[in-house]
Amino acid sequence: MQTWNYIEYAAWGLSALFGLYMLVDWFRTDTSYSEDVLTSSREGELEALTEEEHKA
Repeated sequence: MQTWNYIEYAAWGLSALFGLYMLVDWFRTDTSYSEDVLTSSREGELEALTEEEHKA
C-alpha cells in the first residue's frame, strides 16, 4: 500500500510541475507577442486561399 502512496505523491508533483510550466509558458508568450498577433486568424486566411485555388 505504501507504493501507491508514493505513486500518488509523484502524480501530484508532476501535475504541479506541468501546471507551473503552463503558467510560465503563458507568461512568456503573453509578453513576447502582441495581442493582435495572438488573436489573428492566419490559419483561416491560408485555408481560404487554398480553397480558392482548388475552385479555379
